[in-house]
Amino acid sequence: MPALPVFFDCDTGIDDSLALAQLVSRTDVDLVGISTVSGNTDAAQAARNTLDLLALLGRDDVPVAVGEHHPIAGDYAGGAPEVHGGNGIGDVELPRATRPVAAATGAEQLVATAREHAGRLHLIAVGPLTNLAKALDQAPDLPGLVGHVTIMGGAVWHEGNITPHAEANIHNDAEAAARVLGAGWPVTLVPLDVTMTHSLDGAAQAALAARGTTFHDALAGMLDCYFSFHEDRYGRRISALHDPMATMLATGQVTATTVRSTGIRVELEGETRGRTVAVEAGAQHPAVDVVTEIADPVGPWLLESLLGLSA
Repeated sequence: MPALPVFFDCDTGIDDSLALAQLVSRTDVDLVGISTVSGNTDAAQAARNTLDLLALLGRDDVPVAVGEHHPIAGDYAGGAPEVHGGNGIGDVELPRATRPVAAATGAEQLVATAREHAGRLHLIAVGPLTNLAKALDQAPDLPGLVGHVTIMGGAVWHEGNITPHAEANIHNDAEAAARVLGAGWPVTLVPLDVTMTHSLDGAAQAALAARGTTFHDALAGMLDCYFSFHEDRYGRRISALHDPMATMLATGQVTATTVRSTGIRVELEGETRGRTVAVEAGAQHPAVDVVTEIADPVGPWLLESLLGLSA
């Protein structure tokens, strides 16, 4: 079987970095493009992080486009330095890649890549959905060009992580999320309902550090920052696996054991802004496959992929 063409839309923070590495580790994946968006950090810094990580991974062939800085409504809120550090990657300093970002915007890059791989492209989005919404505006036929969309976002039957009701990616651009989830393309949603049930721990961090490459040392350093934030929630130094869970599901490395098909309404007003509400599927709210359970522990599979990288 030919490799699966994948386009990755991200806001490269710490878990995005893990997800990117997981994608690169897959010999059955053709990573054909990346766009960045403001979320964990701003879109330009996310692109910087992405270029530097790809250089360490020996993947300077993957084009990286800077996407939207501001959400559709309002202004970029400044990221999450308390979670991801001031530079988005735990204040770890990476060797600087020399190549530039792509000339196209994130939305333009996505549309062009979808046309090049029409019907086969798997789009994985792990940040706010602004670039996807802008791409839909540019190319109304985009849903027919993309084979599948996997989105890390939402909290459907689970509490939020940025407000009591909302998950950060959806909350940071609720208008874009409503547009994307209502577009009628085949979508798998990977929400907090499942991502909060799997984790990496200190033993995984130690194994990465022991691997001894610049890249693995960087990941171990990033996790130190990430663990510090999550320690208050879990009572020990571990972290949830938000973004890598989406890439692992999209590439078939892990399999969902419970998936619920439902329409999703995104709340746009008031204190529940960004909430993802399960509703009866219909024309306004097309059916979305919501992953709620993965039985096997995801962390060991992810660690195996990361340790196998020759960077």
